[in-house]
Amino acid sequence: MSLTLDSSLDDALGAAPAKTLDRAFGMKTVGDLLSHYPRRYADPGELTPIRDLPIGETVTIVAEVLSSSFRRMRNRPGAMVDVVIGDGIGRMSLTFFAKNIGAAEWRSKDLAVGRRGIFSGKVGMFNNVTQFAHPEYELFDDEDTARRTADARAAVPIPIYPATSTLQTWQIARLIGRVLDDLDAVPDPLTDDVRVQEELLTAREALERIHRPRTRNDIDPAVRTLRMHEALTLQTALLQQRDAVRALQATPRTASPGGLLERFDAALPYTLTPDQQTVGAQIAADLVGAWPMNRLVQGEVGSGKTLVALRAMLQVAESGGQAALIAPTEVLAGQHLRSIAKMLGPQLAPLVMPTLLTGQMPAAERRKAALRVASGQALIVVGTHALLGEKTTFADLGLVVVDEQHRFGVEQREALRAKGSSPHALVLTATPIPRTVAMTVFGDLDTSVIRTMPAGRAGIQSFVAPLAEHPGWFNRVWERAAEEIAQGRQVFAVCAAIDTAKKTAEAAEPAAPTLAPEGGNGPRWGVVQLDEVLATHPTLGGLRRAVLHGRMPSDEKDAVMQAFARGEIDLLLATTVIEVGVDVPNASTMIVLDADRFGVSQLHQLRGRVGRGGVPGLCLLVTEAESDTLARDRVEAVAATLDGFALAEVDLELRGEGDVLGAAQAGVRSSLKLLRVVKDAALITRAREIGEEILAHDPALDDHPGLREAISRRVSDADRAALAKN
Repeated sequence: MSLTLDSSLDDALGAAPAKTLDRAFGMKTVGDLLSHYPRRYADPGELTPIRDLPIGETVTIVAEVLSSSFRRMRNRPGAMVDVVIGDGIGRMSLTFFAKNIGAAEWRSKDLAVGRRGIFSGKVGMFNNVTQFAHPEYELFDDEDTARRTADARAAVPIPIYPATSTLQTWQIARLIGRVLDDLDAVPDPLTDDVRVQEELLTAREALERIHRPRTRNDIDPAVRTLRMHEALTLQTALLQQRDAVRALQATPRTASPGGLLERFDAALPYTLTPDQQTVGAQIAADLVGAWPMNRLVQGEVGSGKTLVALRAMLQVAESGGQAALIAPTEVLAGQHLRSIAKMLGPQLAPLVMPTLLTGQMPAAERRKAALRVASGQALIVVGTHALLGEKTTFADLGLVVVDEQHRFGVEQREALRAKGSSPHALVLTATPIPRTVAMTVFGDLDTSVIRTMPAGRAGIQSFVAPLAEHPGWFNRVWERAAEEIAQGRQVFAVCAAIDTAKKTAEAAEPAAPTLAPEGGNGPRWGVVQLDEVLATHPTLGGLRRAVLHGRMPSDEKDAVMQAFARGEIDLLLATTVIEVGVDVPNASTMIVLDADRFGVSQLHQLRGRVGRGGVPGLCLLVTEAESDTLARDRVEAVAATLDGFALAEVDLELRGEGDVLGAAQAGVRSSLKLLRVVKDAALITRAREIGEEILAHDPALDDHPGLREAISRRVSDADRAALAKN
């Protein structure tokens, strides 16, 4: 049978294997199966170090049988097979249960002393010996080993695939081998000239070598070729989407002399930073362009992104157009509205009537706000997902501003954009994004960066409180908080959980609260527990204290945040609900408990809540993580620098870009198989250059059918919809 990448697995392998692959990995086609690449390679002659195996994890290893025996069970029918495998240094046991002596005898003979194979199972311990209980395995037979190589240590690499309990790596390898045997020529995304110039393999050869390498030297060229295919496919799709937006007609939004924008700038009590001026000029030019603006603005916490966005809103308002700012939370939406109203002042605010529209507003108040929006009276609208409701209509939506893009789904953003006629789009993020990630995740948006900070910021000092080495520092953290409050300043204390109390109460009496962390596998501290403990603190217990978390009613959350902003609360105990958008210039100190349970960018965001005015900022990162662990390294990295872009690079190195991409977008952008946005930065840049060159001369890809097919195959209709909704 002749197969193509689009052939169904039903046709290629039969109904049963196809169903298993679909259930295990969601695979439908031959192309899906062949893009399930090996995660590593093993050799029959290179045994896996057993002493390094992680307890509790499922692993696949290559080892040799050292002993094999069986015995009857004493208290129940059947027999047990005991096998010991080793790597020449360490050893581990394999335990199998058999229904009868015959089955046990067969298993023991199959696993004869001296035989080598691949073994997969969950690593356990029994009597201080590493163990697999009833593992899956495949032995290397003598004929196959002899055919592959005369010297086992120079053996043909064995691909080890991501597998499941129902589908082992060698079963996947056999299925892939079957489809490769019947696979026709594979269309190449690259022309022959470009492929030769870039020193890459053909698509067919790359697939053959990555799945069935003859030597280790076959693997790297195959991986590089397939990474270029991924990069080129994605970058070309992003460029096509960018070009599609540029083909749309946009209503020019021009600022007039003496208009709203000019009056706003004249009333500003400070000068825009150089970056604010540069980015503002880029946005102003976009708003009068022939096509809709589609721009991402990255800016450090407190760098003034909201001011830049407000200037864009005023430029749109001058033409009678409306601007909608959509925020991920009620707290942030309310904060934005108050901040915008304050910046506009009493002269300009009535002219644009900034209006809040959220789902938690009282019905009468919400109807009133919706009417102002529908009539066009409200030229600046701030809200949450309530702006997406069918009952919310705009008179002339000219600009959509999305705050913290990564927290808002593409479908929701599209629902808002659909309420206007090709409105301009401005995306704000305070999460610094490395250049190659931005190119891969937001490659269809023009990108601006605000690095310089407004004058007058007193700065932030960051320190780690490592309780593993210095448990006494925990009390000092709270003494330091009390000192700040004594100077008239305010303090945040952030926990990784709301309530860490156990669901079952086994003790007759709860332990007395103490200012020391307790044991356990989860976060040590929840907001509830911290509030109980601080209530007994000799100094902090008598101060004005409040809690804030996501399970509180919206109006209660907003009331607490406003009270804190007015200086009516000394110490706010919160979860990450205060991570973004909260602006309290008098807040001087950020205490993060269980800091190792937060990501690098999240810690950076939390730290940015203090030091926003003339008051010096202090960030105390409390952790019990041991030194020289990944968790501790993450916390230490944040304390070492205030540069969010440097931290973003560190985050990628510590976490791996899979998490970054996966969190950034659904669809095509989180489906990268081999591409690594840090290691492959140069390759991604080159792929974009190639994509631009191709589309400049062949926008419909008529002369590049292989690339067109690759985009069609890799970028589904749903993925294209996701790309279109940025």
